Amino acid sequence: MTKIVNHWIGGKSAEGASGTFGPVTDPATGAVTTKVAFASVEEVDAAVAAAKEAFLTWGQSSLAQRTSILFRFRALLDAHRDEIAELITAEHGKVHSDALGEVARGLEIVDLACGITVQLKGELSTQVASRVDVSSIRQPLGVVAGITPFNFPAMVPMWMFPIAIACGNTFVLKPSEKDPSASVRLAELLAEAGLPDGVLNVVHGDKVAVDRLLEHPDVKAVSFVGSTPIARYIHTTASANGKRVQALGGAKNHMLVLPDADLDAAADAAVSAAYGSAGERCMAISAVVAVGAIGDELVEKIRERAEKIKIGPGDDPASEMGPLITAVHRDKVASYVKGAADEGCEVVLDGTGYTVDGYEDGHWIGISLLDKVPTSAKAYQDEIFGPVLCVLRAETYEEALALVNASPFGNGTAIFTRDGGAARRFQLEVEAGMVGVNVPIPVPVGYHSFGGWKDSLFGDHHIYGNDGTHFYTRGKVVTTRWPDPADAPTGVDLGFPRNH
Repeated sequence: MTKIVNHWIGGKSAEGASGTFGPVTDPATGAVTTKVAFASVEEVDAAVAAAKEAFLTWGQSSLAQRTSILFRFRALLDAHRDEIAELITAEHGKVHSDALGEVARGLEIVDLACGITVQLKGELSTQVASRVDVSSIRQPLGVVAGITPFNFPAMVPMWMFPIAIACGNTFVLKPSEKDPSASVRLAELLAEAGLPDGVLNVVHGDKVAVDRLLEHPDVKAVSFVGSTPIARYIHTTASANGKRVQALGGAKNHMLVLPDADLDAAADAAVSAAYGSAGERCMAISAVVAVGAIGDELVEKIRERAEKIKIGPGDDPASEMGPLITAVHRDKVASYVKGAADEGCEVVLDGTGYTVDGYEDGHWIGISLLDKVPTSAKAYQDEIFGPVLCVLRAETYEEALALVNASPFGNGTAIFTRDGGAARRFQLEVEAGMVGVNVPIPVPVGYHSFGGWKDSLFGDHHIYGNDGTHFYTRGKVVTTRWPDPADAPTGVDLGFPRNH
């Protein structure tokens, strides 16, 4: 029997009423294993209404109540991390160890939410004038929404809703319809932890559900992670409807390797960062820039390592890389490799046409490595989101830096070098939001914020960390004077208040 994934509205499972369902496949076999209900406008409205009703009490709840629930949720999440990882592997395809890593990174943000009391402390200035005090406080927005991608079906929602509900908001999540089960399980665990009905709601669907959240008058803010074209659309549409928006877009993350770098360490890092999670990461290294005369040696070291990667089903402990999410995406990724030679690239490894014995209908693609890639090639210009690594050559640091900064994307970047002065210069001069020094995937820990520059971010706030708290709250300043019994009447004064 095909599994059906329903919505989660008002603290319970809600069967889809629209009559529209989407298929969810097992990427390792290509078989449809699940149907997910697609929400109508009315079902999205029901989720927002449940969240709005819940905000009346949740927005006034104590910090102690909120954090105690989140602590219980954290314990449940930790106890069920294998189960959630299995759901991710079954629908996304990533290997189990990678799925476990995703859950662990989501746990980091739950940890941050458990300690939200520190971030929500206000400020107080006393005696700014005679018997006048000024304080600043932060208050929740109300109903907020999150729209999340397929590549991290547990982690990215946990970048959003734990912070939002810890700040006193209620939340409507629209996860990817390609791998929806993990998000519903997270909602169930939160309910088990004691979260009141309606504080977290999950609706599945397509553009109908997304557009309704973007235009709904009761949704005060929207968080999004996905491709740049959709991020731009989310930002434009939600902003036009008066909402606060953080929309994280695509990437083309560069890794500069200077001539003095440890080439073995750089090759290890390039392979890990390019091919981990089958390249379906917005923080994947997809372009290595070899500076000076090291290019040939570096490419050979990358090739040697890449050829040894074991590709297979995500539930096989021997597998290091799994399939891609869909056959359509697999074919699109393959098209970049098949057309690379005609665009001037040297194809060192061609992973197209790869299959796994016994799983011939899975969404398989092997490792691809392109060398001497011109910046005009589509494989360089586009975010491929698959296991394809481009190597570019530059004669000098200045040339390499200019190449990186010319990219329309500015998500993450890295430099590999033993020269501290060069590394310091790079971190100041490069135009990207996250920088790694001998670290290939510079994803910040939970108490620092995640976000890029240029076409990788639309909106003013990065996600989680202090930016996350600021995004999900708004500031208020209160000026107070309490009269003293000994005060004499001051009379009317039409001038500016005197502070000194």
